Amino acid sequence: MSDLCTYLDWDSAFFGRRIARVNTHRLREEQADQVVAWCEAERIECLYFLSESDDAATIQVVEARDFGLVDIRMTLNHIGSVPAAIERPRSSHIGDIEAIKRLARTNHRDTRFYYDRHFSVEEADRLYETWIEQSCNGYADAVLVVERNGEPAGYITCDLHEGYGQIGLLGVGEAWQGQGIGSTLINGALHWFGERGIERVQVVTQGRNVRAQRVYQRSGFVTAQMQLWYHRWFVAASLGAQPCAPYTPR
Repeated sequence: MSDLCTYLDWDSAFFGRRIARVNTHRLREEQADQVVAWCEAERIECLYFLSESDDAATIQVVEARDFGLVDIRMTLNHIGSVPAAIERPRSSHIGDIEAIKRLARTNHRDTRFYYDRHFSVEEADRLYETWIEQSCNGYADAVLVVERNGEPAGYITCDLHEGYGQIGLLGVGEAWQGQGIGSTLINGALHWFGERGIERVQVVTQGRNVRAQRVYQRSGFVTAQMQLWYHRWFVAASLGAQPCAPYTPR
């Protein structure tokens, strides 16, 4: 680890590539050159960088050094009253895991790992399948599900932090979309946090995922921050990988 970058053990082991993250959200030319030099010395293959969206100098510096834009990160906050819950999701149990994993494999296709073609679709599917499985096994403080026809039709993960709650993953099965299950899950999560004395709840979604933003907004969330995710690849030629997919809002 340097002052500017951190080597990511979990990501590196999962994807089988040496992956690191920039520790700051703003970079100037000298810092960016130090970051690139460190990555080359440490044989980093992929570098994640989360940039502030309002810093034109940072954006110019990193794009001049072959950082590829892969996502717009939207942070939304909920503070205040919780909508009435017509239906309350239940807590997940071990018997739900395989069904929830099947949902997770196809529920997060708007995320940066699908829009960076250096990662295969199969790798990205497996990432979210693993994430939700670990969440059910204790990585999250709670996984709530809405059930239809005897199986989970959707899920939401909840994490407790100092002074606020965090919604992690939200997914609804394709057959059940458009039926209000997303709102039921979100409102259920807000009630879960409220029962634990948590009034401020945060969620992160993608700029391209307008549908999710609308669902959260209907439940009282408001946009708090917008940031830009960049990936910088150092060994694309040796991997035979394709360039980053261009960002195309939809």
